[in-house]
Parts: sequence; C-alpha cells; structure tokens
Amino acid sequence: MNKFRGTGVALVTPFTAAGDVDTAALRRLVQLQLTGGTNFLVVQGTTGETPVLSDSEKQLILETVIDENAGRLPVVLGAGGNYTDGIVKKLGQLDLAGVDGLLSVSPYYNKPTQEGIYQHFKAVSEATDKDIILYNVPGRTSGNMLAETTLRLTEFKNVVAMKEASGNMEQIMSIIQHAPEGFDVLSGDDALTVPMISVGAKGVISVVANALPERFTKMVNAALNDDWSTARGQHYALLEITKLFFAQGNPAGVKSALKERGIMGAQLRLPLVNVTPELDSDIAHAMRELM
Repeated sequence: MNKFRGTGVALVTPFTAAGDVDTAALRRLVQLQLTGGTNFLVVQGTTGETPVLSDSEKQLILETVIDENAGRLPVVLGAGGNYTDGIVKKLGQLDLAGVDGLLSVSPYYNKPTQEGIYQHFKAVSEATDKDIILYNVPGRTSGNMLAETTLRLTEFKNVVAMKEASGNMEQIMSIIQHAPEGFDVLSGDDALTVPMISVGAKGVISVVANALPERFTKMVNAALNDDWSTARGQHYALLEITKLFFAQGNPAGVKSALKERGIMGAQLRLPLVNVTPELDSDIAHAMRELM
C-alpha cells in the first residue's frame, strides 16, 4: 500500500526575528505533527517558502526534520521546477538518506504542452528510485496537467500519487476512476479534502494541518473510514479558518496561527509579508475557538 496516505503536512519554514532559519521552532513544529496524528511530512514545498531559501538552508531544514522525526513518519522532499536537466542533475547529487519520496510540481512559467509535461516527469522518474508524488497546481504554474497526462505517467512504477490542486472535480474524478492499483490521488486543496475523499482520494497534503493537526487528522481519518457525519462536522468547523489562512496568501495565514499556538514567530521572507493586524486578530480568535 502507498505510504503517502491520510494527512500529509506541507511544513512551513520558521524564521527568527533576524531572518535566519529557526531550527528550534522547526523541531517544535515536527513534534506538533508527531503528536497531532499527521501521517507524513512534506519538506520544502511552496508552503515552506522554498523559492527564497539558499541551498545550505534547504539542507539544514531537511536534516533538522529528519533528525527530529527520527524515522517515525515518512518524509517527502519537494523536488520540482521548470528546468528539467537541472532537477535531474540535482537528484544525482542530493543525499536522500531519510527521504521516502519526492513531491514534484508540474513545470511553471514555461507553459509546456502536455507532451512536454510528460517528458519532464519521465526524465525525473528515470533519475531516481524514490517514489514520486506528482503535483498539479494550475493557479501557481499557469498550466493545467490534464488527467490523460497524469494517467499516462502511471506507467512509471515510482510514480505513486498525485497531489491535485486544480479544483476541477471532473478532472480529479477521471484520474481516480482510471488510475491503476497503487496510484493514489491526494487533495492539494484543504477545503476540498472531504469532497475529494468522498469520491476516492486517499488523503491530503495540507497547509491547515500545520497549525491544527489534531482537528484536521480527525476529519481526514473519519472520511477515510466512511464516518461521514464526523468528517462533515470537522469539515465545516474548519472551513472558516481555512478561508482566513489563505485570505492574504500562503503561508502568512498559517504562520499567524502557529504564532498563536506558541510554536514559532510569524516572520516571512520578502516578497511575502505578514497578514494585516485585523486578519491576525481574526485568526487568533478562530484558533481559540477551535483549540
């Protein structure tokens, strides 16, 4: 069975007031996931502000998460981009000990054709023996990865899942309906997690669960166990704060919530900025209502 099921969390990157990576806060965040019921950890996704991290910082973050996790949960590393040869070369150089899988986003900005997307992921698949989770997020990449392309890529045995954040339920259902055994679809949209599981998705890679793993995993586990009354209750309980988290960009909202929990400060790196004081207050109030 695919090990990337249930609640995966796209970990944020904590920063100190001076702007450095806050490894102590990162360890607290990992501990929150370990005690909160999270099923796997995702390091250096977009939520981790990866575009503004240096290579040495990325290595530090990965090593810190692996050390604090101590083998308890599967670890997924973000390994995507829009320069195929660069990714292939990087995969040949990285020390992936302690990494269970890779999350690789569909190429952004270049706007490749579907054939270009297929050839890109074919090259990535052939460059590693690690399991790969494909990632379709048209709102960030400016290009949608069609169901036919996703299904075509399932011919590669290490392509084991898709994080789908297109919001297109018809496309998502087509992938789920026609995917071979062992290939899973994961929600890439927190607010659509329960609806997607209801039609066959096997979990989520979540932003919200950074700050609320206990509530979020309760929702996901209930849905996966066909306890729809509990799943719907949690879904609607979390819906408003989910909207607040994304109201002024990600991860500004969830970092505000993690500040409220005492896990870390809310610092971000430019070009991202903190939420307004008004939204910060709304998030703090919503967090107190849910905790």
